[in-house]
Amino acid sequence: MKGLFKGLIGLAILGFLVAYFGSPILTVRALVTAAEAGDEAALERLVDFPAFRDSLKDELTARLMARAQADPRVRDSGLGGLGMILGPMLVGGAVDALVNAPTVAAIVRTARVPDPGDRAAGAPAAGDDGSDIRQTYGYRDLNTLAVRLTNVERPNQTLKLLLTRQGLFDWKLTGIDLPAG
Repeated sequence: MKGLFKGLIGLAILGFLVAYFGSPILTVRALVTAAEAGDEAALERLVDFPAFRDSLKDELTARLMARAQADPRVRDSGLGGLGMILGPMLVGGAVDALVNAPTVAAIVRTARVPDPGDRAAGAPAAGDDGSDIRQTYGYRDLNTLAVRLTNVERPNQTLKLLLTRQGLFDWKLTGIDLPAG
């Protein structure tokens, strides 16, 4: 009887660990399925949009500032200083206006952040190019999973989506790391 009890406890612990460490993979699968199907309701449940927008704002603002610092024409001019002050506000406004469920779906399908000018110029919407996207996973810590999305046509430009644990088994997309360059 003792052996059966120990076996059941061991099985319960194993089941908990599989669910604990495997639950983000199920969330990633649900996110990809929702993105491919264009299921906005599912994406609304799977994405923490305020956190995701903040993460994207941080990434884009850091790039803008790095480019401005690297360009002596911007760095050394009075208007460049004004641009460095106004740039983050413009980035923030654009991200707030443009990041929604269809945008996240396009990011997941194409492994890139869509250019808002693409649709205005009459180009196909991001995600309509039939690209082959590879996914790899890795924990950053116990509560953060990085999903690396790589388009096989652009193997050096890996986009990372960050999922954060919300309780024991629930996960949400909360952040993004843009590819270098």
